[in-house]
Amino acid sequence: MKKFIAIIAAALVCLGARADEGMWLLPLLEQINGKALADAGCRLTPDEIYSINHSSLKDAIVHFGGGCTGEIISRDGLLVTNHHCGYSSIQGLSTSEHNYLMDGYWAMTRADEIPCPNLTVTFLISMEDVTDRLAGLEDPNPVRRELRKAAEEANPGCHAQITSFYNDNVYYLIVYKTYDDIRFVGAPPASVGKFGGETDNWMWPRHTGDFSMFRVYMAPDGSPEAYSESNVPLAAERHLKVSLKGVQKGDYTMILGYPGRTQRFQTAAQLQQMIEVQRIAIDARTIRQEIMWEAMCADPQVQLKYANKYASSANGWKKWQGEELAFGKLGIIDREIEKEAAFMKWVGKKKTRKEQYGDALDRIAACVQASDEARKAMTLLMEAPWRIELVGILSAMSNYNRRTPGASAKTALEAIKGVYRDYVPELDRKEAAALLKFYRERALERDYLNDLGGGFDNFASIDIDAYVNYLFTNSDFVDPKYIGDALDDDPDAIFNDPVTRLYASIYNVYRTRLAEYNEAIEDLDAALKAYTAGLMEWQKKQPSYPDANSTMRLTYGHVLPYNPKDAVRYSYFTTLDGVMQKEDPTNPEFIVPAGLRALWEAKDFGQYADGADGKVHTCFLTNNDITGGNSGSPVLDADGNLIGLAFDGNWESMSSDVMFEPDLQRCICVDIRYVLFLVDKLGGASHLIKELDFAE
Repeated sequence: MKKFIAIIAAALVCLGARADEGMWLLPLLEQINGKALADAGCRLTPDEIYSINHSSLKDAIVHFGGGCTGEIISRDGLLVTNHHCGYSSIQGLSTSEHNYLMDGYWAMTRADEIPCPNLTVTFLISMEDVTDRLAGLEDPNPVRRELRKAAEEANPGCHAQITSFYNDNVYYLIVYKTYDDIRFVGAPPASVGKFGGETDNWMWPRHTGDFSMFRVYMAPDGSPEAYSESNVPLAAERHLKVSLKGVQKGDYTMILGYPGRTQRFQTAAQLQQMIEVQRIAIDARTIRQEIMWEAMCADPQVQLKYANKYASSANGWKKWQGEELAFGKLGIIDREIEKEAAFMKWVGKKKTRKEQYGDALDRIAACVQASDEARKAMTLLMEAPWRIELVGILSAMSNYNRRTPGASAKTALEAIKGVYRDYVPELDRKEAAALLKFYRERALERDYLNDLGGGFDNFASIDIDAYVNYLFTNSDFVDPKYIGDALDDDPDAIFNDPVTRLYASIYNVYRTRLAEYNEAIEDLDAALKAYTAGLMEWQKKQPSYPDANSTMRLTYGHVLPYNPKDAVRYSYFTTLDGVMQKEDPTNPEFIVPAGLRALWEAKDFGQYADGADGKVHTCFLTNNDITGGNSGSPVLDADGNLIGLAFDGNWESMSSDVMFEPDLQRCICVDIRYVLFLVDKLGGASHLIKELDFAE
């Protein structure tokens, strides 16, 4: 194991030649002695970025809501992240009378800041390599528990977990502190925060004001505490300074954040299966989203209720399409096959390598082939019948009961009743019919949903429209009052409801397929561990970093334009002029608020105009290596000052989770000057600007 760590360290020393690629582990930055960072243009030392002995840059960065990144920008816990990261919380707080999502909102006093139920932010306290402590143990779980317990005792109010890297070749003990009194401070209207909608999603040039603001609160004694009127704003240990200088081509940039998942250690066999599985999801989501979109466009109330559901579905749907296109254009799988052939040639030159790594690729391929049918069957289930919202409601109740032994069905209903706030039965009915038809067209006969009750026992021949009519007419789950009254009359009423029969049929098929899948991949983790160890030894003179896994990482690079295709060159920034050029009052994705147009026409830009051209710069490009989870991450200059927020990747490099493309891969960032212009000039929240510390 020490040999493996040495290989990683040696690789890091070589990193300077490829500073644009890599999602780097913070504790390993010190091993490169700052040389590569300095060569790239950074004026901070690794210890100023990550330290467990004193305040460092990482203390201003948070895992926002478990799926995005945010950063603290004032001494009083003011936090900024992307608009799309705050989207579900803002939508959840919105009503027809106070539509914060569509109209925007700014808290003009601390008392106006709105508590966000179930929203958390998490700070990284420390990371410690414990690989040697766990290596060679037949049962490592007792040691894992001891390590976590000791870490939590040493860090009151924190929680610890052990996370694997490099496909279980390396383990870190990570300590976090989580706050769950988070309050909504403000956001621009969706016409700004989501300007361009799905049309512009993953595309450049971009003109989206993708940001929202929240505040972290704590108990008066400084500890994390659930919402209470006595709580006070977080006394931030570290917050970011803001730079209004703007960016120029070639400027150094770095991003700290929580990238979610990458697949850069997957084999060609795994990648081929991944693309085929994603095609199933794309087709299913296309059907569901078309139905949602039609209903949302026809009724503003439906639009509010389903805005987050649609956005959540469409983001992956579009990314997967771009990924498949990029795979074809860039020959990703063929290149992976070539790499594996070269790897095996290297393995074959030594007997010890053959013994350690020689059969790893064959074992992985065997697992992929054996699991293929089951994995595709499960994906089809989860993307089609499982997406029927009635099924999801019953599932939520069942999950509550599993987490809360002894709880009654009525108690579970009360706990999940909030889902009905954004539920439209007639829309769900249309989706159910379309999804069940899609499922029957694609599913193998052995995966049919039989025994649905009401005489609909043979899925191969039932009239699906008639079945859906029966389901929605007879199920009490369509309305919380109906199911509540039914449970009052008979605590076991839930077991006789038609949706319970549908849920059971879906679950039984899934359970059978899951058992098959788990059996098929029983050897996969061990094979991947061996293959990854082999890759690291083979490529020990090249930069190395583990796949993203929602742990904090550093990526650094530069502000750069790019050439997507012959005779086309994209500039590295956009301006407010482009917003006006894209304006289309007939298209809900390209509506420009009257107040924003008035500011543009009057050239009322204040201190947020660019010093060179006098315009408001909206977004800019860097070649930082990011993925999902980095949304909302701070884009920092060479001194660690905030210059923007990362919010997207570009269409031409949608294969980047698998293979970094230095000529094409770009990170799309909203310029912090546009953010503050919108807060101050459009939102009128100048009191928030006064909270900030600006770089000289």
